[in-house]
Amino acid sequence: MTASQPRSPRLIVRHFLAMGMALVIGALTLSLPAHAQQSAQAQADNDALPVEDVQTFAEVFERIKRTYVDEVDDTTLMRNAIRGMLGELDPHSAYLDKDAFEALRETTEGEFSGVGIEVGMQDGQLTIIAPIDDTPAARADLQAQDRILRIDDTPTESLSLQEAVDMMRGDEGEELRMTIMREGEDAPRDVTLTRETIQTESVKHELLAPGYGYLRISQFQNRTGEQARDAIDEMRDEGELKGLVLDLRNNPGGVLDSAVDVADLFLDSGLIVYTEGRLPDSDMRFSASPQTSAPDVPMVVLINGGSASAAEIVAGALQDQQRAVLMGTESFGKGSVQQVLPLNNGDGLKLTTALYYTPDGRSIQAQGIQPDVDVVRGRLEVAEGSGLNIREADLENHLRNINGDTERAKREASLAESDYQLGEALNLLRALNVLPRAQSSD
Repeated sequence: MTASQPRSPRLIVRHFLAMGMALVIGALTLSLPAHAQQSAQAQADNDALPVEDVQTFAEVFERIKRTYVDEVDDTTLMRNAIRGMLGELDPHSAYLDKDAFEALRETTEGEFSGVGIEVGMQDGQLTIIAPIDDTPAARADLQAQDRILRIDDTPTESLSLQEAVDMMRGDEGEELRMTIMREGEDAPRDVTLTRETIQTESVKHELLAPGYGYLRISQFQNRTGEQARDAIDEMRDEGELKGLVLDLRNNPGGVLDSAVDVADLFLDSGLIVYTEGRLPDSDMRFSASPQTSAPDVPMVVLINGGSASAAEIVAGALQDQQRAVLMGTESFGKGSVQQVLPLNNGDGLKLTTALYYTPDGRSIQAQGIQPDVDVVRGRLEVAEGSGLNIREADLENHLRNINGDTERAKREASLAESDYQLGEALNLLRALNVLPRAQSSD
């Protein structure tokens, strides 16, 4: 996930200046008190480059240049060294050449060429985080947690994350063949996709039933908050909004500020998310503003294993503030913040600089968000202690009153057949509307 640009370039240049800093501080300590000398020397020791390791790096560099079977130019060796240095930190830090830098910008703007999947490294294996709605990947039924074993004829175990992304990008109309392994299946299978120009609309909406809205956010782009506000306004223009389903399933995340904007649509006060890192610039807090589009509409938020990063920020904030009921399955668990730092040569550095936390102080990193109501493979399970009760009239496929709305019944039965979780979310919203009335009459 991309956060705002840093206020200073010191993160990039600190190590390059470290040797000079150590020499300067060493000279200054001659006139400092003993305790100040010790403090300055400790800082110098901490900042100084490890001389022996630098010498080893230079030795390896020279031996590769002289003895490797193929001639390799200095620039290629240095870029590979940088990529290796970042690749060993975490799955999300990377060196971005000019093309990759531009591709990242295009993704946040909502238009790029490819097959429409967000990928990451999990246990050393290239893994689908989420397919993007209405793309070749989604139409081919690729799913979160599918492992990509091969791209065309290249095994992915030999690729870095950036190399894999570069291979999957391409010109519109070109074919891409992938070998997919899905948990629960006996053998891998090949999938052939045709690349398209992906123009993603991150927000969709409709009324599931009179008074019950559906807001789908497929990823968080620069204008997602504004688009979500417009969608809520349009649904409210059609009448009273009695309940809302916010669908964040298979949402791989995106821009942090947009996630904050979306959460702010449903909260009129309190903390949304905060981040903590090593540098002061990495410590940020985001709170809700009083101007809110839907502060009191009953809500169900749908999440699953493809809900990651910014999607988890929104889900975690609404859960901690008891603003919505979360339904579905455990989310992905990406709780780190990446800053994109431009370099002088036109390339970029995507670096993990902080972890983010929900209002109650939960770190999502490698943990994920647990739903309040688990819906697993067509089974509804109400989490213990949730206080939610479902009436007969709120159960899907219950025996209907012959005087009821038959057209609406047919539509909702169709909805439940095509998307069980969404059908159960609608049922739960009805129950949430019934519960206050039942409690007030006790």
